[in-house]
Amino acid sequence: MTELFETLADLIRINSVNAFYEGGPGEAGVARYVERFFRERGIETWRQSVLDANGTIEARSNVIARIPGHDSSRRIVLEAHMDTVSVQGMTIPPFEPKVLDGRMYGRGACDTKAGLAAMMHVLSHIQTSPTKPPCDVLLAAVVDEEYSFRGVIKLCEDLKADAAIVAEPTELRVAIASKGVLRWRMLATGKAAHSSKAHLGTNAIYHMARVVLAIEQDHASLARDPHPLLGPASCNVGKISGGVQVNFVPDGCVIEIDRRLLPTESVSDIWKHYEQMINGLKGNMPELDVRMEQPMLVDTAWMVDPSSAIVQVARNVLSEFRLDDEPIGVPFGSDASKLGKAGIPTIIFGPGSIDQAHGAVEYIELKQVEQAFEFYRNCAMEYGK
Repeated sequence: MTELFETLADLIRINSVNAFYEGGPGEAGVARYVERFFRERGIETWRQSVLDANGTIEARSNVIARIPGHDSSRRIVLEAHMDTVSVQGMTIPPFEPKVLDGRMYGRGACDTKAGLAAMMHVLSHIQTSPTKPPCDVLLAAVVDEEYSFRGVIKLCEDLKADAAIVAEPTELRVAIASKGVLRWRMLATGKAAHSSKAHLGTNAIYHMARVVLAIEQDHASLARDPHPLLGPASCNVGKISGGVQVNFVPDGCVIEIDRRLLPTESVSDIWKHYEQMINGLKGNMPELDVRMEQPMLVDTAWMVDPSSAIVQVARNVLSEFRLDDEPIGVPFGSDASKLGKAGIPTIIFGPGSIDQAHGAVEYIELKQVEQAFEFYRNCAMEYGK
């Protein structure tokens, strides 16, 4: 496994913070590395252009590699994203991979360069194996998962596949469901005045405080109807801002909301619910001036049929390894929901825990990286038989 761990270390050394975060260079460095890795091994490789961030960075491209199988009319896709979140707040060097007590540290180690490295080496292993896989095996290394999923959306435009495995930290469990997410802003408008004559103004922060309290009370009800794999839906008011200075009555206040959805919920119904909540507050407080902006991010919840072939193959492989094969749900969003929406039966599987992803100290257990490689390899060689 030495080469696998060296590849992971190489990937961590490359700063691939998403370009939509301040100072992030994007995925170009990792894309070049992945492309070179496959070309040096004689594996068919091509790029799929996704974005050009107004000329500030290189065009952002997915990198796709292919190993032909016995039946090229069918294919399984191994998918992982190349970008990471910001390094702000990290307490370890983000791009200096360090191994200690069986763990490798650095930004992206867990989310999700370990999964990407394992998938890369699966294709390398199959390329040199005397046994061809039953169907084509594609690896898609995509951009922009950590911001708005543009890489996988582009991938799905013309992708034809029978199954997919998305690399995300699931602690070596097969995930068949994930929550969706709806993010948007609410704006409260007041009237500015000098604080010495506050009665001449309308305090937008006070009005928004009523809204925040109403949201908190409303979401106490979410725990009453949990999903069997995902638990209850959830909501978080994650950001608030308003006012100009302390001696002004603030004429504006903004909150940002993150609502996690279950497969049983629709985005349109959730949106109507919050509109009705605001209208209800206005009924008791006519001077309230609050509006909802159009969503910043919409990602529907996802669940694959537990009886689908890819789920059964994954469970069989885990059983062979004497690992827990019982399917789980995960609370976070990923590229899997977009692949699923495109009609491709998809599972999420990878080394590491989501608790380490995005953290001040991010790391991955190297033993799990090795096990993930074996899982991806066996699934690629078993699917389609």
